Amino acid sequence: MSARFEPPFIQDNPTGWGPNTIPAQFKDMPYQPFSKSDRLGKVSDWTGATYTDRRYMAKYQSQYGAGGNQYAYYHEEDESSFQLVDTTKSTKPMYGRGRGFRGRGNFRGRWNNMNKAAPAPMQSLTKAQQIKERDRLRQVKKWQKQQAGRQNYHRSAPIKNRDASVMVKDTWKVIEEMDFPRLGKLSLPNINNPDDLIQCGSLEFYDKVWDRVNVKGEKPLQRIDRIFHTVTTTDDPIIRKLVKNEKEANVFVTDAILSTLMCASRSVYSWDIVVQKIGGKVFLDKRDNTEFDLLTVSETAAEPPQEEGSNLNSPRNLALEATFVNHNFSQQVLKTDGEKYKFDMENPFVDADEEGEVASVAYRYRKWDLGNNITLVCRCELDAAQLGSNNEVQLVNLKALNEWDSRFAGNLDWRQKLDTQRGACLANELKNNACKLAKWTIQSILAGADTLRFGYVTRYNVKDSSRHVILGVQHFKPIEFGNQFNLNMDNAWGVVRCILDLIMAQEDGKYLIVKDPNKQILRLYDIPDTTFESEEESEESEEDEKDAM
Repeated sequence: MSARFEPPFIQDNPTGWGPNTIPAQFKDMPYQPFSKSDRLGKVSDWTGATYTDRRYMAKYQSQYGAGGNQYAYYHEEDESSFQLVDTTKSTKPMYGRGRGFRGRGNFRGRWNNMNKAAPAPMQSLTKAQQIKERDRLRQVKKWQKQQAGRQNYHRSAPIKNRDASVMVKDTWKVIEEMDFPRLGKLSLPNINNPDDLIQCGSLEFYDKVWDRVNVKGEKPLQRIDRIFHTVTTTDDPIIRKLVKNEKEANVFVTDAILSTLMCASRSVYSWDIVVQKIGGKVFLDKRDNTEFDLLTVSETAAEPPQEEGSNLNSPRNLALEATFVNHNFSQQVLKTDGEKYKFDMENPFVDADEEGEVASVAYRYRKWDLGNNITLVCRCELDAAQLGSNNEVQLVNLKALNEWDSRFAGNLDWRQKLDTQRGACLANELKNNACKLAKWTIQSILAGADTLRFGYVTRYNVKDSSRHVILGVQHFKPIEFGNQFNLNMDNAWGVVRCILDLIMAQEDGKYLIVKDPNKQILRLYDIPDTTFESEEESEESEEDEKDAM
């Protein structure tokens, strides 16, 4: 019989190399993915000590991750019927118990390990040994509490999700989302000096005796009952007059709202601003019955306050305390019985029916040209006046920095450090309250203040938020102070111009700017015209719209 040659079956793969289908004998066989660059390890390891050093645990792992479970072996035994015959506890002698050293990074000292040793049966000990054993266990418990306190003291608590300043409804339409990194790159240079349109109110003079106050000569903060007006833009009668008289002006705002927009990228807490566009003119307002005017405390700290409810150090109670301190300090350091520096017009918000004295305040209505057919009118506030070196009148803003608990603010106790390390105390405030200090500085720059004075106010007792003392006063020129923490006015105007350009591109209506409570994002919403309004307010807004037209 002649030999017969049977040629093998060859798969033709014209577009590549190797087989293009799975051979029949290898079909449904588990496959471990691998890479030619993977290191080859041990075939098998029976000692169990291969990877004792964690640095080499991933040395022989495949770059495809922890694959290979199809080849893993799991040892299973039925131990349900297994029972230990000898149930007596093994005791260790009193000496040397828990002592030992287990290599670098795994130290087991006597204190940490004493509680893990089995206690000796009391029946087998003498009375003296029993007393000694009880004392030892009592000491161990004491050490455990101390150690737990040390471990938890510096442990940072996870930051809780904050609530938004306003409840966002599903029907509101998002027009634009602006993230802080993009806002930080905006710039609008060469903004010309503003034009003063109207100046009104009267200012009391600052008493320079307060410049000599120090920690040893601290002064108690007094409670001064004066009226502070926080009127929003559209409720201001002078702004309503300027809407008619200043035809080229098309954006109206207050310094508190404008500074909030300018410092948006520094803010952490949620806030919102209502935008109304009527007849091509834009009005930026705060909502009624809101906490917009409260001062934040430790907003930008590494561990901001997170207490809840009626706790003394909850964010809201700290904000109320800071606002109370700021109002009282700004009035206490003035010469109340001396002459006043008066502007051309009276305070427009003083009501004859109000009982009580109005705080020292002046308002300057100023106009800026931002280009691109945007002319902005802002109401700016000033707190006091002072005499300069040549007896010229200088305008002053007075603000209070308040210490609530030095343990939560870098352990920098003002009573110990303020007189000797005032720069360190101020730098700590700039870190923990970057947004608030930036807003104060911008408000002073917008108002044209010559001096910005800070009072250092702390609690008389750390557990009492109702009594405070003044430890010192420090003053700066607003622009120079802003340079200390990289306050860029070109960027601030750039942010405002960007937002106004977006609003100008929309149709007449009502909009809302909201800072996300947990993200570095601003959102511009299109909201119904009747949002946040009662029936009386809606009637007034219709009249205002007719007047604006």
